[in-house]
Amino acid sequence: MYIGVDLGTSSLKVLVSDVDGKILDYERKEYPIYYPKKDYSEQVPEDWYNALITTLKKLGERNSLDNVRAISFCGQMHGLVILDSNDNVLRPAILWNDNRTSEETRYLNETIGKEKLLEWTGNIAFNGFTAPKLLWLKKNEKKTFDKIAKIMLPKDYLVYKMSDIHASDVSDNSGTLYFDVKNKIWSKDMLSVIGIDEGQLPKIYESFEVVGTVSKKFSTLTGLSTNTKVVAGGGDQAVGAIGTGTIDGEGISVSLGTSGVVFASTDEYKNVGEGIHSFCHSNGKYHLMGCMLSCAGSLEFWLNNILNTTEFDKDVEAIKGASAGGLFFLPYLAGERSPINDPNAKGTFFGLTLGHTREDMTRAVVEGVSLGLKDCYLHMGINAKYARVIGGGVKSPEWLQILADCLGIEIRTLKTNEGGGLGAIILAMVADWAYKDIEQATKKLITYKNHYTPNPSKTKFYNDKYTKFKQLYSLLQKTK
Repeated sequence: MYIGVDLGTSSLKVLVSDVDGKILDYERKEYPIYYPKKDYSEQVPEDWYNALITTLKKLGERNSLDNVRAISFCGQMHGLVILDSNDNVLRPAILWNDNRTSEETRYLNETIGKEKLLEWTGNIAFNGFTAPKLLWLKKNEKKTFDKIAKIMLPKDYLVYKMSDIHASDVSDNSGTLYFDVKNKIWSKDMLSVIGIDEGQLPKIYESFEVVGTVSKKFSTLTGLSTNTKVVAGGGDQAVGAIGTGTIDGEGISVSLGTSGVVFASTDEYKNVGEGIHSFCHSNGKYHLMGCMLSCAGSLEFWLNNILNTTEFDKDVEAIKGASAGGLFFLPYLAGERSPINDPNAKGTFFGLTLGHTREDMTRAVVEGVSLGLKDCYLHMGINAKYARVIGGGVKSPEWLQILADCLGIEIRTLKTNEGGGLGAIILAMVADWAYKDIEQATKKLITYKNHYTPNPSKTKFYNDKYTKFKQLYSLLQKTK
C-alpha cells in the first residue's frame, strides 16, 4: 500500500491506496487557525503532528499499515515553522494567508528591488511568501529569531517528526523567496538579506525522492514499518497538478477553490511577468502559476453573505437562463495576486440596471471569476489544448461550461477530486519504483469524467467582455 498526506489549512487528510491508485481508505482531522491580531493567521505545528498520529492510528485499526511501502506529502505552502536547538517549536507557524508583512514585502520589492529579486530567486516578493515573514520576525521578535536552529515549511515539519531528517523539496521552497528557482539552490544573496544561513535550512530534494525511512519512535506510535520510505513530497499546487496529470504542455489545470489557480507545466524555467509565479514542479521540471485570491470565495460571499442562502447548487444552476451581458463583476474582494498584483484592488459590480435580476447578478459573479482566470491564463503566454478542473466548482456544470467558453478550450473533470492526496500517492509510488516515472504513473492512474466543449460564438462574446473587464479595472484605478 501507499499513503498520501494532504496537509491543508483547515484539516489534514490521509489517503491509503493500492498500487493501482485505488483509494482503499482515508481519514481526516481538523485543527484550528488562530487570528491573534488583525491580518495575523497562525497555526500550531504540533496540531498538524497530532492530527497525523490520530488519523494514522484510526487507519491502522482497519488496515495493516506495516504493508505501506512509502508515504509522501502535499503541503500548504509558504508557512514559517521554526525550531530551536532542542527541536522545540519556537512559536506558532505564520501561514500563507497571513498579511502582517506588507512593510517587509514593500522593502524587498522597492529597496532591494524587483530586478534583483527576479535575478536571485525568479520571483518578486508577495505578502504570503516566507522571506518577508522571517524579516518580520527579525524586526518584531528578535529574541525568537536569534534562537532559530531549523527553518521549515509546514509539510517538512511532518517529514522531520516522522523520519528525524531535516529535508524539503524544490517545489515548496520555490515560494519562500530565498530559493533560486532556476538553478534549484539556495540564494546566497537572499539569505544574506534576511540574516540566515544554509545550516538552518533543510537538505533539498526533488518531490519524488526518498529522504529516509520511518523512525522507530514514529513506527511505535502509528504501526508503520521502519522500512516505510519517507518521500519528500511538495507544495500543494505542484502535487495537486501531479494528481490531475498536469505534467506537460498540452493541458493546464484550474483549481476552483476558495482561491483560484491556473497552473501550467513547462519543460524549462520561464519568467513571464511579476504577477505570475515561476516555480519548480514536483515532476522535476518547472511550472507557471497564477493565483486569484477570491475564486469560489467570491461566489460563496455573494450567495452566503449577501443573498443569505444555503442552496448554493440551486442558485448556481439558475444562472443558465440568466443574462449578464452588460453587467460586470470584478472579483477582487481580498485584493488580487495574479496577474495584477494589487493588494488594494476592490471587488465591484458595474453596469447594474433596474432590469437585472438575482440570477443575472449571480451569473455576473461566475463570469467575473472566470474572466479573472482567463486573465491569468493569457498572461502565461501559452496555448493549451484543454484544462483539467478540480475544486468545489466542479460540482457546477453551468460554471464549467462558462469557463470552457471563456477560456476557449475544452474543460475536463476527473473521476477523483483528490488531486493533492492522489498526487502525494503518485510521488510515493514513483519513489518506490512501482512506476518508472511520474508520466507512466499519471497515464495509468488519471482518468476523466466529463468534458465541456467551448461554443465559438460564446468564446467571441467573452473575448469582447474580457477587453472591457480589463479596461474597467484600469479606469477604476484612476479614480483612487
